[in-house]
Amino acid sequence: MKYAVVIFPTGYSIGIAELARAAEERGFESLWVPEHTHIPASRRTPFPGGTELPRYYWSALDPFVGLATAAAVTTKLKLATGICLVVERDPIVLAKEVATLDTLSGGRFIFGVGAGWNVEEMENHGTPFKQRRRIMRERIEAMKAIWTQQAAEYHGQFVNFDPIWAEPKPVQKPHPPILMGGQAPAALRAAIQYCDGWMPIPARTEGDAVEAVAQFRRQAEAAGRDPKTLSVTFFFAQPDRRQLERYEQAGIERAIFSLPSEGRETVLPLLDQYAQHIR
Repeated sequence: MKYAVVIFPTGYSIGIAELARAAEERGFESLWVPEHTHIPASRRTPFPGGTELPRYYWSALDPFVGLATAAAVTTKLKLATGICLVVERDPIVLAKEVATLDTLSGGRFIFGVGAGWNVEEMENHGTPFKQRRRIMRERIEAMKAIWTQQAAEYHGQFVNFDPIWAEPKPVQKPHPPILMGGQAPAALRAAIQYCDGWMPIPARTEGDAVEAVAQFRRQAEAAGRDPKTLSVTFFFAQPDRRQLERYEQAGIERAIFSLPSEGRETVLPLLDQYAQHIR
């Protein structure tokens, strides 16, 4: 099993460059950062975490600028979005950002994506909530075309462009791995249909998380996808050794541990504690 950490990097938390160096020194495989361009002042959309929405949701750095900074001070650490809100981004610009980061990092980018949950947030970007998954699929398909075709074109309901030239192409071929975040049935189907892996939060899955993974693999096989080609990554609030061993036996590829958006005096000792679980 691979071990990683995720944080909402902000202007008041540990610097992302220092955190990236520390994570690499301690043997973590990857550093993950979420995305929210903003949070509407309206609280019409309830927070899935079940509490008051924390400040770091509207204080987070842009993920691609942050990860580029992390890439510049590391050599092996993989850099990942967990998740990138594709429904809030122009696909041609996003394809450029992904390819640029993968190029600058020497092929170390992992593209975690998701449909999002905040209705007002995505509507401010012009995305109707009920159409978000169809829009996300078209944008991802369009980006794949840009990354893999010399003169790429895409013609869909929501994304439409004639042949274009766009370089650099990603270092990783055919493109960085695309992992679908979320535990909803629609997220599971999307991971199978047009992604390279699935990233649920075990605490939010219905029933046993290991059985959810088994169901994911059965659905993949039924859809004609080889389950071995689809990775499974789990997000954890805190590591638990017995739980990790159980998930590892179930074939979970990666465990991501959450770090608070706090200063170095809080984050670095916690990182040391998490590092004890790396074998």
